[in-house]
Amino acid sequence: MARILVKTAERQIPGPARGIRSPWPGRRNRMALQLGWTARKLGRLGIVLVAVSVLTFGMLNGLPGDVAYVVGGVETTPENIARIRQDLGLDHSPVIRYLMWAGDALSGDLGHSYLTGEPVMASILARLPVTLELLVISQILALCMAIPTGVVCACRCNSAADRLINGIGFATLSIPSFIMALLAIYLFSIRLHWLPATGYMPLSAGLWKNLRAFVLPGFSIALIEWVVLMRVLRSDMITTLQQDYILMARAKGLPPWKVILHHAFRPSSFTLLTIIGLQIGRHLGETVIVETLFALPGIGRMLLKAIYNRDYLMVQGGILLITFGYVTINATIDIAYAIIDPRIRWRGANVR
Repeated sequence: MARILVKTAERQIPGPARGIRSPWPGRRNRMALQLGWTARKLGRLGIVLVAVSVLTFGMLNGLPGDVAYVVGGVETTPENIARIRQDLGLDHSPVIRYLMWAGDALSGDLGHSYLTGEPVMASILARLPVTLELLVISQILALCMAIPTGVVCACRCNSAADRLINGIGFATLSIPSFIMALLAIYLFSIRLHWLPATGYMPLSAGLWKNLRAFVLPGFSIALIEWVVLMRVLRSDMITTLQQDYILMARAKGLPPWKVILHHAFRPSSFTLLTIIGLQIGRHLGETVIVETLFALPGIGRMLLKAIYNRDYLMVQGGILLITFGYVTINATIDIAYAIIDPRIRWRGANVR
């Protein structure tokens, strides 16, 4: 009888139910789940690139006018126009031209410029460091302004400092980036003579000379972007500071700076990372105007010139590279989530 009672009690002890899958994968399944998650990300990346290339090709070829007249000139003869169209492959149908371009793009060949004959990939790679440096500097400046102000506003919510910072932020947010760039040129270059208004100095000419050319353009973009980052961080930190584990950390006697930086800031940075990734696309759009105003030889200025000259292959290659960079950065943000909070590392691998 005692043995029967013991076996009955063992069967009644709560434990993992049979047939119920644990939410945490085993060691053998982690690699398969991670590879599946990576494959889905790459598949979505390919779909986005194909869709963007088709839309860009269709819109550019739907514009009125003929690129052969841009190459040959307005006063050229019809025979010369026909020869130019044949040399450039414009006599084929749009579908054939897109398939030929897409096939070459898979091998890394984005074609040659209609006007200069220069390879598109070489032109983009030559101007890519300028645009990347502008994006990095503007993002660093925006974070340097957003993180301290966001933390202060969250810790002193509804105080005079909070209202003052938010008022300044909303005032700068209402000013377009090109107006901010013109104001920065007038104040720091024309009036104070601190920084150059235009021009570009490569890194080989010296670190300070190179950075001086990017301070005003980066500052013009950062003055618009820091407000959104500050507001997002402020909102998330206000919610985080009300959690029970924050109260527990304060009850243990931890210093306030350690509670804020180690326990409150880290879980409050998820949305901040997402906004940073999404703002990269907005930065790329603003570089077209900012690079033109400050005479920076970047991708944005190259695309604007190519659009004016109807250099379709140059525009397609530039937009394709920008799209690839944008999607890749957002995928990197997803990976950064798992680095910040390991609890979601394997949960995210189960998401279809």
